[in-house]
Amino acid sequence: MTKQFNTKNYDYLVVGAGPFGMTFAYEAAKRGKRSLVIEKRAFVGGNTHTHTEDGITVHDFGAHIFHTDNKEVWDYVRQFAEFNGFQNQVIANYKGDLYNLPFNMNTFYQMWGTKTPDEARAKIEEQKAAALSELGDRQPRNLEEQAISLIGTDIYQKLIKGYTEKQWGRKATELPAFIIKRLPVRFIYDNNYFNHRYQGIPVGGYTQIFEKMIERSNGLIDVMTDTDFFEHREVFMDEFPRILYTGMIDQFFDYKFGELEYRSLRFESETKDSDNYQGNAVINYTDAQTPYTRVMEWRHFDGLADEGKTIITKEYPQDWDRSKEAYYPVNNERNTEIYKQYAKEARQNHPEVIFGGRLGKYRYFDMDQVFNDAFNTVRDEFKVDDQFNFAHDVVK
Repeated sequence: MTKQFNTKNYDYLVVGAGPFGMTFAYEAAKRGKRSLVIEKRAFVGGNTHTHTEDGITVHDFGAHIFHTDNKEVWDYVRQFAEFNGFQNQVIANYKGDLYNLPFNMNTFYQMWGTKTPDEARAKIEEQKAAALSELGDRQPRNLEEQAISLIGTDIYQKLIKGYTEKQWGRKATELPAFIIKRLPVRFIYDNNYFNHRYQGIPVGGYTQIFEKMIERSNGLIDVMTDTDFFEHREVFMDEFPRILYTGMIDQFFDYKFGELEYRSLRFESETKDSDNYQGNAVINYTDAQTPYTRVMEWRHFDGLADEGKTIITKEYPQDWDRSKEAYYPVNNERNTEIYKQYAKEARQNHPEVIFGGRLGKYRYFDMDQVFNDAFNTVRDEFKVDDQFNFAHDVVK
């Protein structure tokens, strides 16, 4: 019988051409395995997809800054692109007042006028003590109580509350306390958003990484874009002996245990006749009234742009429904229990399917964690030694 999709005796069907799926397909190719990668969008790279316009590299689905302490992952991605040394130094705009993020001595000076670490600590402890006094012997019951008990009222009200409520689409008093387990506080003057040793953005964007994986696969990776797994699900399941699936796990099982919750995002981009619109790569809007959470000005990420042009993108969080793209999971007790049922179903009834990525595992991943998790999946699938270094070792 003539096969419709598995026409080259593929070893794997990879559903989703994001970082997880493409890394797996590339590593499989290094081991002589052939993969067909299908992607419902028109491009590879998933939410890290970038394009160039007016000499500016635009991140199509929000700012993606690579940051990690994992040297193996850092060396691995730099095989495919040159990374600059960009450090994310975010400004928070609260009703026109500007503050540095993350919370550091600059923030405390802007908030209270404190100039020494001891002064800042004393101010925070004073506000925390008031919050803990109100709690008494009980534990914080929601995100608001948790945040105030960790950082005090002023920073919570101006820099956390509005932004968080927009991000999650509900009141902070309705969000579980465990969302904020700790709040990073630096008693030094340091605006670098991340603490990680390795940071940067690929010069020319992220898309090239995945295009080079295809180019270097010796013809063992084929990609079909604009292809929805669910439109041909029965055929795919019948024709392919092994499937790596990076879509929503609840959709794979036709939502039989219930619909998991996700948050979605909407982006609005504008080209401005300016060399410098806002003076910073990222500005967060932390008040509740501004409908977007942040504005990115892309030329400040790598300094590249045509003269007199800049592009900004506003990011709007929104409720997810099945007509929208799912960006990140809503991890609460209800969703955790539902996900456990899907994971059990996957193990028991679909051993031929590997579930991966943020949607397949219903877990938020930073980019470095996605690559590392793909490495671990390759280790399991191909019985790779734990000491194998994906960045340096060559498979023969």
